[in-house]
Amino acid sequence: MSRRRWAMTYVSRVAVLLVTLGVLYLGNLFLMRPWSIDHFLAKELILDAIDSPESLTYLGVVDDLNWLTNHQSSLSVYTPEDLAIDAADLERSLDTLDAFDDEFLTPEQRITKQIAMFDYGNYLEELSRFPYHGYPLNQMSGVHIDLIEFMTDIHPVRTQSEAEAYLERLGMLEAVFLGTLDSLREQEELGIFPPEFVFAHLENQISDFLEKPTVDNPLYSVFSDKLSELELPVENRQGYLVRAEEIIDGSVRAGYQKLLDYVLSNKFRANKSDGVWSLPEGEAYYALMLKAQTTTDYSADEIHQMGLDEVERITARMSQVLSDLGYDPTIGVGNVMNALNESDEFLYADTPERKKIVIRDYEQIVRDSWEQVSEYFVSMPIAQVEVRPVPEYSEQSQAGGYYSSPALDGSRPGIFYANLYDVKQTPTYSMAALAFHEALPGHHLQIALNLENTDLSLYRRFGYGTSAFSEGWALYAESLAIELGMGRNQFDELGVLQSELFRAVRLVVDTGLHRKRWTREQAIEYMKGITGMSDTEVVVEIERYIVWPGQACSYKVGGLKILELRERAKRALGADFSLRDFHSVVLGHGEPPLFVVEELVDRYIEEHQAF
Repeated sequence: MSRRRWAMTYVSRVAVLLVTLGVLYLGNLFLMRPWSIDHFLAKELILDAIDSPESLTYLGVVDDLNWLTNHQSSLSVYTPEDLAIDAADLERSLDTLDAFDDEFLTPEQRITKQIAMFDYGNYLEELSRFPYHGYPLNQMSGVHIDLIEFMTDIHPVRTQSEAEAYLERLGMLEAVFLGTLDSLREQEELGIFPPEFVFAHLENQISDFLEKPTVDNPLYSVFSDKLSELELPVENRQGYLVRAEEIIDGSVRAGYQKLLDYVLSNKFRANKSDGVWSLPEGEAYYALMLKAQTTTDYSADEIHQMGLDEVERITARMSQVLSDLGYDPTIGVGNVMNALNESDEFLYADTPERKKIVIRDYEQIVRDSWEQVSEYFVSMPIAQVEVRPVPEYSEQSQAGGYYSSPALDGSRPGIFYANLYDVKQTPTYSMAALAFHEALPGHHLQIALNLENTDLSLYRRFGYGTSAFSEGWALYAESLAIELGMGRNQFDELGVLQSELFRAVRLVVDTGLHRKRWTREQAIEYMKGITGMSDTEVVVEIERYIVWPGQACSYKVGGLKILELRERAKRALGADFSLRDFHSVVLGHGEPPLFVVEELVDRYIEEHQAF
């Protein structure tokens, strides 16, 4: 996140800081020693939030203070100059963190220091050594996609002032695009370009936006829908829509056209290889990504072998289940799963009502899961979770599902987005596994509990998160649900096993692509053959790993670590082991790196053995 500072007077900055702290329920911050590590990291986090209008909108709790912050009318414009500022800020922050003497820190503060040093250190290395190794525009994310989702799904339009702010933000889109183009040109100087398929996706996505009539554009149509829910005179509503149309047809389209011009003029320079090994210092970059994403020191080769071992184990269990269900696994688990995926028995009819029916069925799974899982956790989230389809403008290139966290003020629930683009993306036997992962007992339970945990310091609650923990927990949650009898039948278990196999395959293909120099086609062939997933799903997933190296490894590494620690606690405590207490230990400390989770579980074992 950039540390750019708003051009405001000292008095107004202090006012914003104090009010924001109060809104974030941080009154206890003022009771901290001024130079405590919690105070320092809280200050860092608040200043980052103030510098990010989008973050303040996501938080939701400061919307009533927009008259003071004006964040609802602003967007971040990130440029190469900001990157240098961020790196310098990180260096100063690391020096400050290192200066805190462990002898004078509480046990929790020592953990906090470990986490912050790990986090800041990894980010500084990335900014210093590999500032342009990522792909700012790709088929999954980038300003051309993220800003539409932010404007339509996150920016509130509950009042006339918020409608005005929407239009002001809409008018800033071109400036944000130009900042991204500046970064792309810096990347160009280093000879770093994404693979060919990325350019093809970008051309299609941006062209689709430009060719779509304005009234069908989500920036216009969603705004219109939100306005219709306000009690506005017809002429006011029409006036807002006219202004929105003018901005979209003017600066917004101009910004998208500039992005398209860049894509078209550079697609001939696309990287002919798919893995980051082909970039300058690519192997070192990938090692850093694995370290940051898995929060371990496992090498790429170790993770690759871990994946192969897990594929063998899970495939054996799937063979047994398939045999129990009357299928012949000797023809290959992947082949059987391919056949199931094509069978009408497990697919929804492709009718106009299909998406509504699928969402309804997901909602039922989530309701049942909430009731069934409650007894295995000391507390459940206050925030509810809704199921929604992935927005149509991004569904073709998005994964099968994902989760968006709730707002702190309760104005927005947690959201489980299900991708309903392809009929074959939603075989009925896989639906429970996805719901367990994204909603309960997976992401929603873990993330909402964390946001609601006011016992944590601000940094531990909001400042650091890792997919090794959050995705590891969600993968653990899938198998936990089956263990607890939440599956409706053996087909649900089969869906969970396929999901687990899919994450094991990720270890193989991610390291295959970026360490062992596999091609995109090799990775697709391997994943398809092992998992039996549909062609649509496999292509989307492999292309995701290519543009987001290392992240896909975090799921299985994290899930395996949580299971390993649970078995360690079971062996050590025997009859005194409590699954509820174990879950509280794992979930009660934010989203820490795996090496911290291990320390916490070992401390839990030691304390309970003492009795």
